[in-house]
Amino acid sequence: MNTVNEKHVDLQVMKDEEILSLSVHKPEVFSELVDRYQEKFVKKAFFILRDEREAEDAVQDTFVKIYMNAKKFRTVEGATFKSWGYKILVNSCFTRYKKMKRTRQFSFNLDPELSEIIPDKRELSMGEQRLDNDYILSLMSKLPNLLHKTFSLHFISGKSHEQIAEIEGVNVGVVRTRLHRAREVMKEASANLPY
Repeated sequence: MNTVNEKHVDLQVMKDEEILSLSVHKPEVFSELVDRYQEKFVKKAFFILRDEREAEDAVQDTFVKIYMNAKKFRTVEGATFKSWGYKILVNSCFTRYKKMKRTRQFSFNLDPELSEIIPDKRELSMGEQRLDNDYILSLMSKLPNLLHKTFSLHFISGKSHEQIAEIEGVNVGVVRTRLHRAREVMKEASANLPY
């Protein structure tokens, strides 16, 4: 009985990379990584996807990919399990977002103010062109939750200012202010994103 507790304590003090390496031969130890990262990954996935169920599914996909590719992980300077895991998580989230976009058939209805933060595709080479929706999503990830919700209701769900005011329990002026502030934050963010 004491040896089992000692093994559990040993896992708790081991580095993530050591646990990942050990999990290749002892799959049961992988649960320690899940315990360490589950909550953090769900928060990050929810921040990207804004949908609790989709976030949880993305995290599950991420852990499966991490486990299946554990042998491929190599510890090199600057590359940690944490950075590798988050990279897989973000990729899983964007894959899931694209699937959500296809199945839910939503798109961004850009107003003239918002369209000015998206570069003109005619000025870009074919290799540089990206979907406007993906670009907007990356900018939306910079918004605080309150602005993100208002922005999503208006530009993704197509709700009017009045409908949003009713949903959020505020007046129409507050909705307009939040949308204006969201556009400003996204314009600032667009200056820092390569396109």
